[in-house]
Amino acid sequence: MKKYIKYALYMCLSLQVFAACDDSFLDEEVLSDYAPSTLTDLPGFEASLIGLYNHYSTFHSVSWAQGWVSVWQVGTDIVWPTQPQGMEAPYFEYGRLNSTDGAADHTWNWSYTMINNANIIVKNIEDPALTGISDEVKTRINAEARFFRGVAYNTLATAFGGVPLITEPLTAPKTDFVRAPLEQVNAQILEDLLFAAENLPDVDILTDLLGDKMQSRANKYMANQLLAEVYLRIGEPAKAEAQTDVIINSGKFSLITERYGVKANQPGDPFSDMFIYGNQRRNQGNTEAIWVMEAENPRNVPGGMTDNPQHRRNWQASYHNRKGLIPADSLGGRGIARMRLNNWVLYDLYDEGDMRNSRYSIRREFWYNDPAHPDLYGQKVPYEGPDTLFIINPYITKWGHFDPQDVFGYGMWKDHILMRLGETYLLRAEAEFKQGKLEEAAETINVLRERAHAPLVEAGDITLDFILDERVRELLAEENRRFTLMRTGTLVERATRLNDDAPINPITGLTQTHLLMPIPQNEIDLNKDAVLEQNPGY
Repeated sequence: MKKYIKYALYMCLSLQVFAACDDSFLDEEVLSDYAPSTLTDLPGFEASLIGLYNHYSTFHSVSWAQGWVSVWQVGTDIVWPTQPQGMEAPYFEYGRLNSTDGAADHTWNWSYTMINNANIIVKNIEDPALTGISDEVKTRINAEARFFRGVAYNTLATAFGGVPLITEPLTAPKTDFVRAPLEQVNAQILEDLLFAAENLPDVDILTDLLGDKMQSRANKYMANQLLAEVYLRIGEPAKAEAQTDVIINSGKFSLITERYGVKANQPGDPFSDMFIYGNQRRNQGNTEAIWVMEAENPRNVPGGMTDNPQHRRNWQASYHNRKGLIPADSLGGRGIARMRLNNWVLYDLYDEGDMRNSRYSIRREFWYNDPAHPDLYGQKVPYEGPDTLFIINPYITKWGHFDPQDVFGYGMWKDHILMRLGETYLLRAEAEFKQGKLEEAAETINVLRERAHAPLVEAGDITLDFILDERVRELLAEENRRFTLMRTGTLVERATRLNDDAPINPITGLTQTHLLMPIPQNEIDLNKDAVLEQNPGY
């Protein structure tokens, strides 16, 4: 930096020989962050849409707060916080959760950034004066932007309830926001997602707006899946069931029941194959995938992964801290065990023989693998003592990823399966249960249990608790567990009943207040010209 300062000073002094050094170049042109954006052509719209995907990825890749991943899991019914980073602490020590919480603030701001970016696209593509783009393409652009606006508003509605409803781009600072009733927010979500489901391309369309081949863009079944979740949240299960039927009956997806992919000739099973690096995408053989957020190493692909996802670090054991163990591909790379599967998940949840509990999905055993310790090498690590909490603790393998150029494990360039057919069946079973269709719900659940080689169930076994249990068996470490329990209103009862035995960092202070997050205090304070009401209890 010093050499550039010296160069600038030299140039200015040299110019003084001929004339006074004109300092007008120092005048700043202040460009407001609220300046309206005008989009006029396909490349502009395409770049703006890609920006929505880029922003979406940042919900899953907050490297500045490793505990962000744990916010959505700890203090629920499935994990103990064993080495919390800090951001997640108020989500198991609930007495500390208040309106200055960092996770609530990030959720709020992430959502409204997405909404404003989507609003700009919607506003411009719906402008009657826009020419040079066919009506068909305009509709597709609109649908893609509205899908992400629906995603953001559903995040807000689940997390906070009623929130300010903004459907136009912000062109100036605004300090008079008021919370819209939740019913109005839900109506906007449904409007956007129904439009997206009707007008997004099919899952087999593999070109972008410019005709170039694309890997992963929004398809109409993503909107169907999210619509099913929204309809369940607002108490319309028949409509939720109809949305799941669209996906299941489309003929586009099928459950993985046979070995496939890059390690098909190695020990494993069909369920765990889905989560192997190189197997997760639809074009890699994953017929179950509805929405996969594709990650690329920025060393290999320009623009690769935004920020740095922390899922492997949070979920996997800190086994490298044990003498005789070093990070390895066979162990899923280096983790730091910010959370540990609780005893209910490890010892009570799965039936014997359930494929989803196999050693390929949950690692429970270790063998010393460091040649620098020949006295230990190749021996089995005894499962005993305090190390079982976060060093040799059992862990889910879904986030396993090893980069030999990054043995330390800073980066994680692994795809995120955000929606798949397994969850579609679970959403349909929940919708059927809520309509009193218990036999149908059992049949739906049994599709998954048959794939998993788990005992089949009958109508009398079906309760909301059973369905939520099955979601853990199927979607452990994939779903946002906090949102699921907030959506179903079961957070307090299930966390209290199933997760009350943590030997360190136990759940404390959990009440019905915590079915919603606090409205960020800085948003309330900045909103000087209207009252932005806080959620009850905060």
